[in-house]
Amino acid sequence: MLMLQGSFIFFMLFFLLIGFSSVLVRRKESTDYLLAGRSLPPSLAGLSAVATNNSGYMFIGVIGYTYSAGLAAVWLMIGWIVGDFLISLLVHRRLRRATGSFDSLTYPTLLGNWYGQNQVGVRVVAALIAVVFLGVYAAAQLSAGSKALNVLFGWQQGLGAVIGATMVLFYCFSGGLRASVWTDAAQSSVMLLGMGLMVWITIAEQGGVEPSWAALNAVSTTYMNWFPTDLAFGGLGPLLFVIGWLFAGIGVIGQPQIMVRFMSLDSEKSMRRARAYYYGWFTAFYSLAMLVGLMSRLLLPEIADFDVQQDTELALPVMAAELLPGILAGLVLAGLFAATISTADSLILTCSAAISRDLLPSRFQGYTTTRIATLVVIVMALTIALFSNETVFWLVLHAWSGLGAAFAPLLVIYTLGRCPPQWLTIVMVVTGPAVVLLYQLLDPRVVDTVYEILPGMVAGGLVYLVGEVIVRQRRGKAPLTPGVNEKSR
Repeated sequence: MLMLQGSFIFFMLFFLLIGFSSVLVRRKESTDYLLAGRSLPPSLAGLSAVATNNSGYMFIGVIGYTYSAGLAAVWLMIGWIVGDFLISLLVHRRLRRATGSFDSLTYPTLLGNWYGQNQVGVRVVAALIAVVFLGVYAAAQLSAGSKALNVLFGWQQGLGAVIGATMVLFYCFSGGLRASVWTDAAQSSVMLLGMGLMVWITIAEQGGVEPSWAALNAVSTTYMNWFPTDLAFGGLGPLLFVIGWLFAGIGVIGQPQIMVRFMSLDSEKSMRRARAYYYGWFTAFYSLAMLVGLMSRLLLPEIADFDVQQDTELALPVMAAELLPGILAGLVLAGLFAATISTADSLILTCSAAISRDLLPSRFQGYTTTRIATLVVIVMALTIALFSNETVFWLVLHAWSGLGAAFAPLLVIYTLGRCPPQWLTIVMVVTGPAVVLLYQLLDPRVVDTVYEILPGMVAGGLVYLVGEVIVRQRRGKAPLTPGVNEKSR
């Protein structure tokens, strides 16, 4: 235990030192604090984006879900990555171009000023939605890190969340986005190494690949089925299940904490290289995380006796502590905890930017105000983490679907050359999250079959189509292009 604790503390300090070292190149201005001066090379942007995308959700949530669901969890990976990649071909380069064209420092500002239209109402509504859902997302990261410390040292989970929030506070104040990006890059390698190590050891424990596959098939008659057995809609259930997770991947463009990495890229010409880093690491890491989730069912069968997924999410830290030598277990768990802290940092920075730049009057905007807003958001996220009974997996998915349903349809509309008037844009970004929340009231089998982001995003798109018809009838036959809407801005 002493070796484990020493290794954990050493590697945690190493990760934190990387983040804190960003203070050496920090400039006390908003562009540097929020967008790292728009100077990120493609390697850092791509690795930071994939670390932010995965972190506690992958280490804790996906492994716990795979432990419970079995092979059917593979569709989360396939749908998520394919959807993410396809939408990136349409949006990412145009997003970076729009960021530079109108000097947008925050994601809500970008949405309200994509064509230079300066829709203040859109900025305010988008910022409010971002603060709510990103706060929940940050709480999930604090909860994930707290679970790791609970298993590692036996601490109460509330104490781990408080420690994590305190570290995030110092982390945010040290170097803003740059501190998070630098640490993300280091963690990406540790995350991949740790998952690879866990896969190798767990398969070796079973005697190789073939014995492992046979043992997984023996777990139950349904554990290695390609699809869950309790899907709704009959024969259409599997197709809708896959499409739902495809839309989850498309929803990445509605995630401010990830898109801000691409907004901070040094040039839109670097986007292809940034995507290569991003999707290469994403595919490798997700595949390894799924394998760890499956193998953990063989090595920790006793967790399956618990009634809630909350306990299955402890699979990775339990296995690391039991199977790895102390120094390696400390490395894996330090990488897990540091990844959750760094992602929480990214989420909280995005929240605080939305508050200080988009919700407050211009006379209050500035570097100091942004840091005060950061403190407020940390307290909000910590409160949610301490009192929420939701699993990390579902906290992340609810936040992801709310943000994706709010912003992804609008971003697609923008990249297709359309510019809705302010009232229509606001209705779009409000309708998506509203449908996501109402969707939870349906039959649980329906909710489990079709991921909630799909009806949310479809609703946002339908609102635009109806609104375009209304606007055309008022103005004539011209589509909602930037030129047509020039007078309405």
